[in-house]
Amino acid sequence: MHDNATTPMQLASLMRRFAAMAYESLLLFALSVLAGFAYIPIFGGIHGPFQKAVFQLYLLGVMMLYFVVFWKRGQTLAMKTWRIRLVGLDGGSPSTAQCTARFCLAALGLLCGAAGFLWALVDPDRQFLHDRLCKTRLARQIELQR
Repeated sequence: MHDNATTPMQLASLMRRFAAMAYESLLLFALSVLAGFAYIPIFGGIHGPFQKAVFQLYLLGVMMLYFVVFWKRGQTLAMKTWRIRLVGLDGGSPSTAQCTARFCLAALGLLCGAAGFLWALVDPDRQFLHDRLCKTRLARQIELQR
């Protein structure tokens, strides 16, 4: 993990964030498949509407756990690849509450026709709505010359 005091940060560009999201979707697909393989043998098939709803809530919980754990550390695998870090407004690590709220608001924004993400097109700092509300930002990590 990099020390924010020695690693300069600037806001990540919108294109970089969308590219990381595309990569993240591939990782989420793989995570969902693995989570499904763990769920089915334990809880049985998904035959009725109730079982389907429970399975979908389970997958949502797995995704939430994935994001909260990795955001708390600063970055997911996709964010690491694109050199993006999630930081609080002070440049430090976000709290667990910020990460959890960010996930919930991002999911809600996605369900509303991606409105939370499209917000970045009109935001003066090009920040997503969930970042604006949770007082977080996605910063591009700049490599220092040695």
